[in-house]
Amino acid sequence: MREPLRRPAPKVKVIPIVEESLYEVQKKIYPRAVTGVFATWRWILVWATQLVFYGLCWLEWNGRQAVLFDLVHRKFYIFGLVFWPQDVFYLAVLLIISALALFLFTAIAGRLWCGYACPQTVYTEIFMWVERVIEGDRMARMKLDAQPMSARKLALKSAKHGAWALIALWTGFTFVGYFTPIKTLVQETIAWNLGPWETFWILFYGFATWGNAGFMREQVCKYMCPYARFQGVMFDPDTLIVTYDAERGEPRGSRSKKTDHRAAGLGDCVDCGICVQVCPTGIDIRNGLQYECIGCSACIDACDQVMDKMGYPRGLIRYSTENALAKHWGRKDILRHVLRPRTLVYGAVLSAIVIAFAWALATKVPLKVDVIRDRATLAREVEDGRIENVFRLQIMNTAEEPRRFAIGVVGLEGIEIASDKTVDIPAATTQSVSVRVRAEPGAGSRGSNRILFEVRAVGHEDVFVREKASFLLP
Repeated sequence: MREPLRRPAPKVKVIPIVEESLYEVQKKIYPRAVTGVFATWRWILVWATQLVFYGLCWLEWNGRQAVLFDLVHRKFYIFGLVFWPQDVFYLAVLLIISALALFLFTAIAGRLWCGYACPQTVYTEIFMWVERVIEGDRMARMKLDAQPMSARKLALKSAKHGAWALIALWTGFTFVGYFTPIKTLVQETIAWNLGPWETFWILFYGFATWGNAGFMREQVCKYMCPYARFQGVMFDPDTLIVTYDAERGEPRGSRSKKTDHRAAGLGDCVDCGICVQVCPTGIDIRNGLQYECIGCSACIDACDQVMDKMGYPRGLIRYSTENALAKHWGRKDILRHVLRPRTLVYGAVLSAIVIAFAWALATKVPLKVDVIRDRATLAREVEDGRIENVFRLQIMNTAEEPRRFAIGVVGLEGIEIASDKTVDIPAATTQSVSVRVRAEPGAGSRGSNRILFEVRAVGHEDVFVREKASFLLP
């Protein structure tokens, strides 16, 4: 028999399987120490912010803690001012001022807040200083981490984390000291009598400081902080940002100090990589502006030192703007474009709100009155034929001294108070006062009539409040 024809087997294309991770492999960053003008300013801000944070809670004012947020009694003390829950308006205005100030500074000079005053930056700077003191600078830390565990490595790591833990716990302790009087907190800690909430928040805030500044560092700025994401919408071509002058620096390449780099076709960048080594977020500024850049200017200080050693002009990496680089502007031209429509609008609105806020605080009356009608008795006729309404006045003496208040009423002819017309209220206290008000039956129309309660501090004529109410006539 004839064998059937056999077709050749089809060729199978083998596609190699490539495994891709859904997450970026995180490489540990070892920032190199740097000195210079911007590093000095960064440490000035570190000292200034921490002196305020750690020291402010120990100041006293009128026999109490100068700054205390007393949540239990719902009072916020800020030096001579006492804020109550009814003053939440001031908090809202303060948040608006902070937001506008952030917008203005960002529009002018980029991420100044992130690079110099943000708590994440400040505590990371402190923790990295401790790390350098104990373990050494960049290369020493890299070598130490690469070594197997030994007695020396264990001792160094333990010392570092011990120092970090002390700083973090003291930070958490100070934070809680703004809500529980700091001296009371010290006494309770010494007596091992801390309450559960104080203990929780000290440990929680301390752990957050230790974790964020010791381990997460740049990851907080890159992945957790929303400011890094929306900063781009606040930048424009005239915003001062940390920039690399590619026209001057490229093509980059290593060379000796004696080499005529222009004749060799090289730019000013020697490709040393120090600008990357000092960056706390590990980016290469030579690749252009990136959202990870927090504007700390460490790369500017590092590059200027290299330029000095090579005998080149400073400023290969510098604060500049897109327009300045493209149009080769000088410093005067850059400063002239700082005052542009966006910054003028931000500045004008911010100035107006700050002035209004300051005026509101300066003229704030240390007295609040709420009028509540007695629901048990709407209106009744008393023995002399007059009509009586009963009200309950909530009088808040927000001053830090006891005061006597005189109570009056106006709005209807012959209307008067038939109960006590004065009340003594201790300092920073709320007191409820029952007030009986009487008027002639024909003093107004039937039904609801508008009246005004007048409460005035005796001996302080400027402390005066009027509050409206309704007087019912049958």
